[in-house]
Amino acid sequence: MKSYQKLTQPSACRLEEEGAAPAPTSHGKLAPCWVGSGLLVAAVLLSAVTVWVLQQVSVGWPRPTVPPKCLLVPESHRFDCYPERHVVVTQQLCESRGCCFIESPPPAGGKRGVPWCFYPPDFPSYTLESLNQTALGMVGLLVRREKAYYPRDIEVLRLDVEFETDTRLHIKITDAANPRYEVPLEVPRAMKKAENPIYSLDFSWDPFGVVLRRRATGMVLLNTTVAPLIFADQFLQISTSLPSKFLYGLGEHRGPLLHSMDWSTLTLWARDVSPTESFNLYGAHPFYLLMEEGGDAHGVFLLNSNAMEVALQPAPGLTWRTIGGVLDFYIFLGPDPNMVIQQYQQVIGFPAMPPFWALGFHLCRWGYGSSNETWQTVRAMRNYQIPQDAQWNDIDYMDGYRDFTFDSQKFASLPSLVEDLHKHGQHYVMILDPGISSTNPNGSYWPFDEGLRRGLFLNTTQGQTLIGQVWPGFTAFADFSNPDTHQWWLENLQRFHAHVPFDGLWIDMNEPSNFMDGSEEGCPPGELDSPPYTPAVLGDSLSAKTVCASAKQKASVHYNLHNLYGLMEAKATASALIQIRGKRPFVISRSTFSSQGRYSGHWLGDNRSQWKDMYYSIPGLLSFSLFGIPLVGADICGFSGSTSEELCTRWMQLGAFYPFARNHNTQNEKAQDPTVFSPAARTAMKDVLLTRYSLLPFLYTLFHRAHLQGDTVARPLFFEFPQDVTTLGLDRQFLWGRSLLVTPVLDPGVDSVTGYVPRGTWYDFYTGSSMNSSGEMVKMSAPLDHLNLHIREGAILPTQKPGTTSEATRRNPLCLIVALSSSDTAWGDLFWDDGESLDTFEQGSYSYVVFNVTQNVFTSTILHASAEATEVTIGTLSILGVQEPPSKVLLNGQEKPFSYLDNQVLTVSDLGLSLNQGFSVQWL
Repeated sequence: MKSYQKLTQPSACRLEEEGAAPAPTSHGKLAPCWVGSGLLVAAVLLSAVTVWVLQQVSVGWPRPTVPPKCLLVPESHRFDCYPERHVVVTQQLCESRGCCFIESPPPAGGKRGVPWCFYPPDFPSYTLESLNQTALGMVGLLVRREKAYYPRDIEVLRLDVEFETDTRLHIKITDAANPRYEVPLEVPRAMKKAENPIYSLDFSWDPFGVVLRRRATGMVLLNTTVAPLIFADQFLQISTSLPSKFLYGLGEHRGPLLHSMDWSTLTLWARDVSPTESFNLYGAHPFYLLMEEGGDAHGVFLLNSNAMEVALQPAPGLTWRTIGGVLDFYIFLGPDPNMVIQQYQQVIGFPAMPPFWALGFHLCRWGYGSSNETWQTVRAMRNYQIPQDAQWNDIDYMDGYRDFTFDSQKFASLPSLVEDLHKHGQHYVMILDPGISSTNPNGSYWPFDEGLRRGLFLNTTQGQTLIGQVWPGFTAFADFSNPDTHQWWLENLQRFHAHVPFDGLWIDMNEPSNFMDGSEEGCPPGELDSPPYTPAVLGDSLSAKTVCASAKQKASVHYNLHNLYGLMEAKATASALIQIRGKRPFVISRSTFSSQGRYSGHWLGDNRSQWKDMYYSIPGLLSFSLFGIPLVGADICGFSGSTSEELCTRWMQLGAFYPFARNHNTQNEKAQDPTVFSPAARTAMKDVLLTRYSLLPFLYTLFHRAHLQGDTVARPLFFEFPQDVTTLGLDRQFLWGRSLLVTPVLDPGVDSVTGYVPRGTWYDFYTGSSMNSSGEMVKMSAPLDHLNLHIREGAILPTQKPGTTSEATRRNPLCLIVALSSSDTAWGDLFWDDGESLDTFEQGSYSYVVFNVTQNVFTSTILHASAEATEVTIGTLSILGVQEPPSKVLLNGQEKPFSYLDNQVLTVSDLGLSLNQGFSVQWL
């Protein structure tokens, strides 16, 4: 009997050791270790049947007979054999698939619960027929002898296993005979097999499965023998056990950071919809991070862009279901969560380095109504000396909502506004949509005429331009999978930039969004628009509020490319900005896919002015940190609905610590920029923005580390404290890097906040006073004008006297804040360049300085120097946690005046040192 292993540790019978590739053993014989297993199964079977018979007797006969093998499967381990939505699964339907049927009481609230129809232990799967060694690992053949229940089952599959690095394993399953669509993502090619992998891989031959273990602990990370592998043309499914329930990632969704394993399904299919729990949202990120017992972590990436769902169940277990492409898995072994995310980005690419100004405060709304009204807002911000780096406009700047135009009446002064922004060291960002108006008289609208002439739009199956409807009315959709479209996009942007010299671009509606389902003519019949299986997408159709899945694109059909649309547009947009401005591009995109951090940031979409939306922004930005898109934030104060002064004040405090900080508002709602509130609220907003601007050198250095090696910027607490189980579910606080703890107020009507403070010494950012924690919840005072910020012991933060723009801030002296550890040590670093040139690190045009404290001596060491840093001075050194008042302080051996406060803060001012000078400060 073919038997799927249960989700406990696999049998001690090692079916195939990593690296070995013997011929398959005879399927007719049982290995000795299976004999004991067989006796155990028989005993369990006998007891299960006895219990079942007693149940039947107690309720009276007759009842449908449940095969004894089905009773063996515990509820939490039942893998769904009939996942179709909107179907009442009957015993007849279920058994027609060869599956077990046992009714369970449905859970409350209409949620999905234990599947009634599930796989029996002996459901037919693939057999591993051969396995041979290759230079990088192994290649094998999988054969299915009994058809599964979806059409066009693929009977022979090719298995490729590559031990790419000691911490990265690559497993790919595809059709052995025919090529299939694969995601056109550049991935690294391993040149040699890993020599000392921290994992081991075993195989089950019949039924086929893989069992992946962590060598150091023996922990089973993946065990795909728990349910059958199905690989049909339009239905691919593989399941695995999981070693814990602490699973994160799998975007884009709204919900807590930590996913529920209680029979939840996460759908990945880009969709324009206001963020709502349980819906598939704007982007697709088929990657998860899982925390194991003891603090180790691993990650799994399925490189597949088709419509997909991931089902989670309490065993704990996980099922991937996708309706196209191949099963192309990368597994990252960490072993800590920071390393897992770095290893993931080694495959998908590290994020681009943003321009310095991108980290300032951005202001936008839909409905300014005119360029003059926009300009008035900018002037009001300057009048109150509230920091602002960028002013944005939404679609109301356009003429008839058409891309690459502006309203010559209401926005006549737009070129002058942009010129004024530039004179004040500020920047201009505008929105663009991928839907190009198709209803203008021939020859009157170059973007459409030229796109049509060059054949650059999505087409119907009949080869005609597919017409949908977006803001300008009927529209065609640019095909960014065609390199020629990138050139046309560039030319359009060049023509517009000659009139309005924008600095960055906001690409919206790029799921792509469509106000009609499919096209003006609907979608044709066929298995692309109506596949044999449709994942649990909002609207129950692949074409719901987007284009037809059958639409033709240069690289493939939209069925395969839909989830890549935003990524491909971002790539074209970043490239165009580089060619137009010759500087680092700034792009913010709504739709995203794995690797998008290389080209753009992301905002979390059309949220609402509600307290729960403010909370949900934190798991949102932390999830995108996992996805390699560190430049992320939510619309501060909420996009739709009307904010309140209290909500907006609290949200500005939180939003000042989004890596990407933008206040944005919809039309026909009252304004919510900082200038429109009471003096007290306005001052609180200004103060927290000044705090952000003082921290820009620290934040910029974090982005450098993200660009260089894939570090996260906004970081969950469990990344730094992986062995502290309390941190695993925390998503109401977060860290900047490893050392700045942000504890925002997320509830109305309170003047305190309770936050978790991990073990160690933490210093109040504003006063320098210390707090020792054993790892506990702490109630903190939080009046309306206060955001709690704490610095972790052992950190050195480079800060700067804040100005009202990042350009002004960059010219001010630095203040270095040292937070001494319990052993009186500390470390920090600073990356500095001109803030906007391309590839400064790669070309050596930067300074990198490391700060260190040991034995009462602070040292600044220049590891790399450039001209830009000569313009920056270090003004102040503040050292927190100096236990005894010093008798004297020496700067490079010379006595220097200092101050020392009762809360153990030592400050040395007026240093006047160039950043490019190494120096030391000693206190005695």
